[in-house]
Amino acid sequence: MRVIPIPVDAARLTFTCVKPPRPRLLNKETGEIKTDKTGQTVYEVTLSVEDTFDRIELVKVAMSGEPTITPGDEVTPVDMIGYVWELAGRWGISYRVTGFRPAAPAFGRTGV
Repeated sequence: MRVIPIPVDAARLTFTCVKPPRPRLLNKETGEIKTDKTGQTVYEVTLSVEDTFDRIELVKVAMSGEPTITPGDEVTPVDMIGYVWELAGRWGISYRVTGFRPAAPAFGRTGV
């Protein structure tokens, strides 16, 4: 299967961190942690993603290096790319980002 990166239009979605970032494991039995080509640890961040129709999904997003976000933070993913994968008759989409920045306040939203 050929892997084609699919850019994600993050500007049309709302992302909220729901779990603390954690290193992605290659092998749960041995505890081996995934690293990228440069040797940095790859972290996994679980986000709730809401679209303009109020539909919500949970997605896991990979990032090299430890992100400085915590559960409850609204964030904007930087350079979010989706990759379709297939393994043993199953398939899905994995997501990768180069970083996160704080989400811009929604139009009309005021702080309390």
